[in-house]
Amino acid sequence: MWLVKRWCIKSLHTCRKKTCVSRGDYVEIPILKLKNILLTSIQSDMNDDDALKYQSDVMSTLEKSGAKGLVIDITAMDIIDSFMARVINETARMARLMGARVVLCGMQPMVALTLVEMGRELIGVDTALNLDKGFDKLVKMFNEGVD
Repeated sequence: MWLVKRWCIKSLHTCRKKTCVSRGDYVEIPILKLKNILLTSIQSDMNDDDALKYQSDVMSTLEKSGAKGLVIDITAMDIIDSFMARVINETARMARLMGARVVLCGMQPMVALTLVEMGRELIGVDTALNLDKGFDKLVKMFNEGVD
């Protein structure tokens, strides 16, 4: 099991003009290895820096683990902006270039609607309704030898 953590310094949290800016908020994004598949679940909305750190952590873990598949679960994401959509798409494309199959699962209807309205396509990414079906989809691909 691989676990990625970022540490928190709560005292650096400041608020100005009703907009909270937080520096160093604790973000824990687990990256689990199950057989030859990495499983990662985004459990909260992320700012741009967190999204880039997440992308880097996933790529690093993929390289170290030698996993052949990646499941990205976004069930907890209620909203998505263009930057986060780009990061998820690029993460999937990078994983494909590293030889891994990718399944994105758990997309909420409003997130799907937002992606369509933004004109964002998930290139080279298979999708599944939920985590269970996403994992099964990757296992089936491996069993059938789908490239």
